Amino acid sequence: MEWLPELRLGWLNGWLMLAVFYLVFALLMIVFPRDVVKKLYDRSGWTRQQRWLSIVRIPVALAFFILAIFTPLKIGQPVFIVGLAIFCAGYLGMLVALFNYRNTPVDQPVTQGLYRLSRNPQWLSLATMFAGTAIAMGSWLALLLLAVVAVVYHSRILSEEKSCLERYGDSYRAYLKRIPRYLIV
Repeated sequence: MEWLPELRLGWLNGWLMLAVFYLVFALLMIVFPRDVVKKLYDRSGWTRQQRWLSIVRIPVALAFFILAIFTPLKIGQPVFIVGLAIFCAGYLGMLVALFNYRNTPVDQPVTQGLYRLSRNPQWLSLATMFAGTAIAMGSWLALLLLAVVAVVYHSRILSEEKSCLERYGDSYRAYLKRIPRYLIV
């Protein structure tokens, strides 16, 4: 692992791992029912501060993506194998969480599948994929950028939980008490 690995544009850079995910994600958003996609991106109930913080994370996330575009994967090195394994675990988790989400009626909170382990399996899976990508690139800077995004993203998660409380009431309140926000907290 290096603070800032050598940067160069190439086909076998970190962007490749992210492109695989975003291509499949885009296809799923096309084939998922419209009401499910709308629910997934619902921002009602957000405060001005939460909307502002959501915007603030964009430049940091963009810096991560730019770094991934120009940082070669450490193919053949142990960090690549570890990073790829972490990425694949996150990728699988994200796919399962998205299908758990899709298979829940729109008028009910999602509490099945991976949502029995965490109230935010999509975010955890996404963060895991990004961490795997950063490790496969051998970049401490990419991990630091991901950590900053995670701190800011926490505000978004709080907004989503508030919105779900307003929408689903006591059943969601009981879910909040039963299931940790992340895996252990």
